[in-house]
Amino acid sequence: MAQLFTARLQLLLLQAMGFLIGLIGQAARAFGGPKFGSMTTPPVTEPLLLLSGVQLAKLIRQRKVKCIDVIQAYINRIVDVNPLINGIVKYRFEAAKKEAHDVDKKLAEKVEDDATLEKKWPFLGVPLTVKEAFQLEGMPNSSGLVNRRNAISKTDATVVAYLREAGAIPLGITNCSELCMWYESSNKVYGRSNNPYDLRHIVGGSSGGEGCTLGAACSVIGVGSDIGGSIRMPAFFNGIFGHKPSPGVVSNNGQFPVAKGAQELFQCTGPMCRYAEDLAPMLRVMAGPGIKKLKLDEKVHLKGLKFYWMEHDGGSFLMSKVDRELIQAQKKVVDHLENILGASVQHVKLKQMKYSFQLWVTMMSAKGPDGTEPIKFVDLLSDHGKPISPLWELMKWCLGLSAHTIPAIGLALLEGKIKYSPEKYKKFKAMEESLYKELLEMLGDDGIFLYPSHPTVAPKHHVPLTRPFNFAYTGIFSALGLPVTQCPLGLNAKGLPLGIQVVAGPFNDHLTLAVAQYLEKSFGGWVCPGKL
Repeated sequence: MAQLFTARLQLLLLQAMGFLIGLIGQAARAFGGPKFGSMTTPPVTEPLLLLSGVQLAKLIRQRKVKCIDVIQAYINRIVDVNPLINGIVKYRFEAAKKEAHDVDKKLAEKVEDDATLEKKWPFLGVPLTVKEAFQLEGMPNSSGLVNRRNAISKTDATVVAYLREAGAIPLGITNCSELCMWYESSNKVYGRSNNPYDLRHIVGGSSGGEGCTLGAACSVIGVGSDIGGSIRMPAFFNGIFGHKPSPGVVSNNGQFPVAKGAQELFQCTGPMCRYAEDLAPMLRVMAGPGIKKLKLDEKVHLKGLKFYWMEHDGGSFLMSKVDRELIQAQKKVVDHLENILGASVQHVKLKQMKYSFQLWVTMMSAKGPDGTEPIKFVDLLSDHGKPISPLWELMKWCLGLSAHTIPAIGLALLEGKIKYSPEKYKKFKAMEESLYKELLEMLGDDGIFLYPSHPTVAPKHHVPLTRPFNFAYTGIFSALGLPVTQCPLGLNAKGLPLGIQVVAGPFNDHLTLAVAQYLEKSFGGWVCPGKL
């Protein structure tokens, strides 16, 4: 009983500290920040911006549209919209236009037919944006850390190289949270990103700049990474698709920070896009030889799948209650699957889901198979330079003198507090293994689990500081190593995106991707912000 009381007291203290940090953030907001006229980005008027990457590549290959016209259309959109959302933090427009002219010149020679071109360059001429944490030759690679603001990539990350080899043309790099460890994308290098559906709301993190760039139709395909929801939360908040692949399928090489310990096993690089039909082709390209681990060529019969759903985590006192409108959106999906598709859908209660945050912490603090310890966040903040004192940084922040954001300082302060004792680690590790086994038995190779993406729609700026544990709705599936596709489900009454996570068993990514395409057709998918 005493151990239980101590554990609850520690968690309550963590919540209290998060709340106090949140109050500081709220006070900071009151003293400034951008003032906006319209709360959304303007709607799209250029038809080329409303086509998927697959469709654009086909039109370019068939010489029905010039690549330079596509690239210029996106550049024009970025110039108009990016000052509002601050999603792209460094442009490469001139290089992109040169690459587009090279594509048009190559096609004008008419050396190869369409089938050959599609096989060699499935994304020929398609605009691409890349999370700043990934290397893109000639572009910054700071991950929002002031000490790395002058770090320029000399080469491409593996996935970026694969996409460029497939013909994609990068337009720029996108914002992230400081060191990719918070779910609001803001840092002292590039500032804060804003949600295209309501500029007063967050874009999520850590791939938040990528999420809002895609959501605002400033790009069509993008690269993100995920170890706690960093693809799925931004995809949800910005009304787009995002896929966290099964671990070990897509290379993580060429991004900063580098995961160590067990984190290295569970960090995933994956595709983000506006249209579901781009997910599988992107994953094929990004995975390279790792694609052999998946079954993307296997036809999926949706009606024959077994669907399971759960409307909340079971009642953890650490997390917010799931918004009623999100539960209603999920039930609409369930009703559609049962009554329109004719599939088997079962409501389940997985009791251990309410310990999602604790199980994620257990994974993040575990040693790797070779005994490698995870890197301490406080050490990353110094980037292996002069060590920092989190308490001193907090005092400096209050005076406006710190080079770090308040979430990063808060995490550095709390880092030691959330590390479990050997006894508690053993307890949660056993719980994690039990939940994993339960999900595997439930899902098999023909099961889909529907689960909320987050307890709320995109919150207003700084609010996550008062709700620091809500990311556990996505984090749990990182800890369990399961493939997940985030799918948009339209907008709520206030015009903010709704969505749902679609989960499958290990290496059954083809199932979640097939369901994503079905939900897009059934519920509309991405909705252009600012559309009347």
